[in-house]
Amino acid sequence: MSFKKNRFSEETNIVHGIDHSHNTCPDLVAPIHMTSTFKFDDFDHGAGVFDGSQPGYVYTRIANPTMDDLQEKMALLEGGDAAIATASGMAAIAAMAMTLAGPGDNFVACNSVYGGTFALFNDHLRKFNIAPRFVAPAKANIIDRVASLMDSNTRFMFVETPANPTLSIINIELWAYLADQHQIPLVVDNTFATPYLQKPLSMGAQLVIHSATKYLGGHGDIIGGMVVGETPTIQRIRTEYMDHFGPSISPFNAWLILRGLKTLAIRMDRHSSTALKIALWLASHPKISQVYYPGLESHPDHQVAQKQMKQFSGILGFDLKGGREAAKNLLNNVKLCTLAVSLGDCETLIQHPASMTHSTYSEKDLKAAGIDQGLVRLSLGLEHPDDIMDDLESALDAIAG
Repeated sequence: MSFKKNRFSEETNIVHGIDHSHNTCPDLVAPIHMTSTFKFDDFDHGAGVFDGSQPGYVYTRIANPTMDDLQEKMALLEGGDAAIATASGMAAIAAMAMTLAGPGDNFVACNSVYGGTFALFNDHLRKFNIAPRFVAPAKANIIDRVASLMDSNTRFMFVETPANPTLSIINIELWAYLADQHQIPLVVDNTFATPYLQKPLSMGAQLVIHSATKYLGGHGDIIGGMVVGETPTIQRIRTEYMDHFGPSISPFNAWLILRGLKTLAIRMDRHSSTALKIALWLASHPKISQVYYPGLESHPDHQVAQKQMKQFSGILGFDLKGGREAAKNLLNNVKLCTLAVSLGDCETLIQHPASMTHSTYSEKDLKAAGIDQGLVRLSLGLEHPDDIMDDLESALDAIAG
């Protein structure tokens, strides 16, 4: 059976989506190609594969049939031409940044991003004389504020939407317009939304990044990353960075992500419905001052989220009135919710961004990004929502006042 882009519905593409063209046996599930190197038919075949005149594989750091299956499927789901699978989400971001920018260049990024991304941008890229220019994603004068940060050495724009951990929503079409005015790519980290809920490339972005560790894998048992976009840019990232720095995904992890993707639609439906139910409940709790979830009508970016997302995903944040001490008490008293970083697992995960995922931020940076000491991030799993609420309510009861 042959599958082509846009032939089927999103849910069908998630389950099927591609031919396993490398499979020489009629397996229902594509095999894992666990090999470091590949055999050639003869001398001329080996030489031809190396010079590109003949098809074939050389070495798994460069290409592998299982990795190709994952890359082809992610390109299909995001609506891109090509994709690269990497060893982690951070490897995907590093590959993108180190390819698009060089010494003396700069880039514009939202200041509310994953703590590892912030550290890469704010600390490590500066060692290569690549300068980040951070901007708060608030609506007021955003066009003028972004324009003031850009010059002839600005090489790309980078956003997360929904943003980690504030759940701010970036207007992708607006940012894509700003990037296009300066003839640079907009890069969107789509980890929180997944291609099932949001398609940045269709709104003008040129590259999409994923930590495949999260919702794409979905079971908390792999590490991986993805970059999706147009063929020329993806090929540039592959040849200029991936082939030589070597942050390739393992075939086994690529296979596990392919397996996880088959249930992406039903998992995201459940994550999203549970998150909305719990966000509505938390919004009226007397010990919580604010809930951050784009599915709430009270969210300042709710209308933008409605426009560019199918549903609102399974992550929410909330500020406790008692600040850091209240957050500590809450996290020490949950029983069902698991105290752990990461997100997108079958289990509900709870953590404190200021001291955990975003500990790379200074106090000044935390304040600028709107990350309060009382902010707790909750990644809703697949448990019954009533059980999650009972656990949270019991833990909230343990907070004084």
